[in-house]
Amino acid sequence: MEDKSAFRSGFIAIVGRPNVGKSTFLNYVVGEKIAIMSDVPQTTRNKIQGIYTTDQEQIVFIDTPGIHKAHNKLGDYMVQSAMSSLNEVDAVMFMVNADQRRGAGDDFIINRLKQIKDKPIYLVINKIDLIHPDQVFEVVESYKDALDWKEVFPISATQGNNVNELLNSLKEELPEGPQYYPEDQVTDHPERFIISELIREKVLQLTRQEVPHSVAVLIESMKSDENDLVHIQATIIVDRPTQKGIIIGKGGKMLKEIGSRARLDIEHLLGNRVYLELWVKVSEGWRDKQGMLQSYGYRKDDY
Repeated sequence: MEDKSAFRSGFIAIVGRPNVGKSTFLNYVVGEKIAIMSDVPQTTRNKIQGIYTTDQEQIVFIDTPGIHKAHNKLGDYMVQSAMSSLNEVDAVMFMVNADQRRGAGDDFIINRLKQIKDKPIYLVINKIDLIHPDQVFEVVESYKDALDWKEVFPISATQGNNVNELLNSLKEELPEGPQYYPEDQVTDHPERFIISELIREKVLQLTRQEVPHSVAVLIESMKSDENDLVHIQATIIVDRPTQKGIIIGKGGKMLKEIGSRARLDIEHLLGNRVYLELWVKVSEGWRDKQGMLQSYGYRKDDY
């Protein structure tokens, strides 16, 4: 019989500047869409845990909000959330863009990482598919002396290049421990949270630069009828009237497209047909009001 006592488990934090591909990596590893992806900075606001399980180990990944210099209470929340996660883990992945030079944002995070004691820190250079193979060495050199890296892994999270090798190395850092989650569970977030994130992703993707990341989505109600059709009512929160107009669009066309695309992802998540109703509400300055932050899911006890 297999020796269950040898099972290993642990927690790995993923940190890096906004848009280095943390969410793409997480979705690739767990094989399902649990973290939203967008080219809008600071898309990920909450610590999203992705769970990777095999017969021998379980890795719980914590995808942190991008560490950056905060400009409002929402920014403070995001940075505190990211930094607090580093005290809870067995190892840290610092992810950088292969196609971008090391900059002040990377140095800001590196200085924070220097405060971490006795934890292995991996340098993960993502998006190597966007550069010539000869350029990878130059990127490695630019970060080589920044920290005492446990290992350096150039990867492509979209194509999967070198991801398995990285996972094998991370597994070696895991202590012997229990299986925290069932083997078929890929995240610890409730369905409502993931559904709100999927809707927010469509807003960011379709409006591009017209609506910044100052968007929240509140699931007002979610219930199934006798035909297993899931009825979901959600409100998209913006902080300016002009943003409301952009999201609704001419004749409601943009809001309809957001709803149509989000519904397909939600149906895939739930395995049921979905009837999705969306509203748009202006809540000026919500990112700087603690009460509003809490009502939209950003709670101090999360960090």
